Amino acid sequence: MLFELLCAVLIALLFSTAVAFFGYRLLFLLLPIFGFFWGFGLGAQTIQALFGDAFLATVTSWVVGFVVALFAAVLSYLFFYIGVFVLAAAIGYSVVVAILLAIGLDFGFIVWLLGIIGGIALGGVTIFFNLAKPVLIIGTALVGSAAAVGTLMIGVVGAALTNVLQNPVRFVINEGGFVAIVLFILMAAAAMFVQFQQNREYDYEAWENRI
Repeated sequence: MLFELLCAVLIALLFSTAVAFFGYRLLFLLLPIFGFFWGFGLGAQTIQALFGDAFLATVTSWVVGFVVALFAAVLSYLFFYIGVFVLAAAIGYSVVVAILLAIGLDFGFIVWLLGIIGGIALGGVTIFFNLAKPVLIIGTALVGSAAAVGTLMIGVVGAALTNVLQNPVRFVINEGGFVAIVLFILMAAAAMFVQFQQNREYDYEAWENRI
């Protein structure tokens, strides 16, 4: 059991670090994967917010989570800009929810609704003003860094890996101490710098335009 946990933690750490420092170059792979995980979390959290259940405490939350996950993953795989919108919206949702929980609010319908509004707003701004590249770089740096730091925290705070992957930014901000938050900020800043440098003359072409 311990060996399997160590393998899972190592894989999660390597993958999240790759997302942080090479996320923009790995978009074709990342967008459907990210769409699936975020869709699953959003679906389950929606049931949690509407009915007051614990996260993934009911069969309904699992079913809704998987349905939303598959829907988001397929659309992200087929359509580049839908994937960009989903990723940007996920970042906006995660940041808004993390901030609201950090200031002392409990997760419920109001926090969920404000997170949805923030996510839709960031997704819309990203598409309307053609900010896909900077938003994707910043977003993958933030999510990857938070997931990496959160994975390292598993042995310290005793959290499950699924709790980290559910919302890495929220997990680090709310469950991590001063050292974890500083490490997250430093890693995210370094990842953004590396990605902006390596992609100064590189732009992703929407893959549906290649057909």
